[in-house]
Amino acid sequence: LLMAASTTPDYARQWAVQLPSADAGAYRIELNADVYRTIATSDLRDLDVLDALGNPVAAEVFAPDAPLAAPPTRASVPWFAVQVSNDRDDGALALIAQRDAQGRILSLQAQSTRAATPGEARAFVFDLSAIQGRVEALEFALRPDAQVDAAFRVDASEDLQQWRTITPRAQVLSLQQEGRRLARTDVALEQASRYLRLMPLDAAPALPILRVDARIASPLKDAPWQWQALHTASSAADAKGFEFDLAGPFPIERVDVESSGNAAIEWRVESRADDGTPWIVRAGPWIAYRVSDKAGAAASAPVEIFGGAVRDRYWRLTAQSGRPTESPTLRLGYRPEVVVFLAQGKPPYALVAGSARARRVDAPLVNLVEAMQQQRGDTWRPAAATLAAGTVLAGDAALEQHMTPQDWRQMLLWGVLVLGALVVGGLALHLLRKGPDAR
Repeated sequence: LLMAASTTPDYARQWAVQLPSADAGAYRIELNADVYRTIATSDLRDLDVLDALGNPVAAEVFAPDAPLAAPPTRASVPWFAVQVSNDRDDGALALIAQRDAQGRILSLQAQSTRAATPGEARAFVFDLSAIQGRVEALEFALRPDAQVDAAFRVDASEDLQQWRTITPRAQVLSLQQEGRRLARTDVALEQASRYLRLMPLDAAPALPILRVDARIASPLKDAPWQWQALHTASSAADAKGFEFDLAGPFPIERVDVESSGNAAIEWRVESRADDGTPWIVRAGPWIAYRVSDKAGAAASAPVEIFGGAVRDRYWRLTAQSGRPTESPTLRLGYRPEVVVFLAQGKPPYALVAGSARARRVDAPLVNLVEAMQQQRGDTWRPAAATLAAGTVLAGDAALEQHMTPQDWRQMLLWGVLVLGALVVGGLALHLLRKGPDAR
């Protein structure tokens, strides 16, 4: 059942939430274009989820991929212990390696040093040549009784000859006391290469490694791109270009210009939040073209917006080179965001949006998702819910600013202050006119 408009007078529209099951606990909803056109604020705070009694539940807006990103995978990494002399920890380590045709290390020997055994080694080389994907960290499994608090430098190489430092200092920690354990046994990597080496700093003790895994960042599950095609009423641009109204705070990340016939125009696209703000360049100049021949039609690709997603309502196209023969279609691309909410209160639930007064209360759902993934595993996700067709609540009346009791009190206070200032000014003027003798 949908809630009556009288129970939620602060919102313009609502959408019934259809749950896949009644026992998921947490749900996610992908926002559609109808919702975006109803939202009145650029921060999306006039968007909320209510229960059947009109009470808000814990809800938060997530980036398109945030609750959907695939968990990282792990792969075993071949590693080799090498010996570094105690009086020479500068990392000048000459290595002799035997490799196969794919670059995998078959054997490794440190020149001018004796062979190292894993239990006493303080420096290591890791072979990542067979790993596909971006390695975001190395994870070490240490001997259970290890007591280690050591710092290392991480170097990278493509050929085992030329090395560059990618992490000046990385801490590895494994301490046990009275049955409690404190550990940090992974090393984050901002960048990686075919081979990595770990070099000791500050006379680091031996590192009793049993196993090394590479944590591989899985590609983001790219939310499908959606497009808003905007048209202008005029048939030709004036000196300021073609102007368009997006009519909602869509998170625009890409822009494209579409023509029905052959065209080649160098465009610049600008946007602004409202009529009273200046135009800001968002993309270009770039050439948008379309050429049709007997082989078919070829067209230019969309371009990225400068600096990430933009929520401006008004957009403008200006031709920098070439003359448009028709009014272009401006296509703005975005990835829908996701609302995550908890099943609190009395179902059914409804998504509401569009208000000049109501604002969603902050809820720590980002931390909740992370905690649930730690407890249930990286594959845990809020259940996917869907939206029914939207219905009108208060409509445009919810978008109008009304005077609240607090507003009246503030106006009354300012009125008293202004009146007092006028009285004091009048008395001062009266005394000045009487002159010194009257005082």
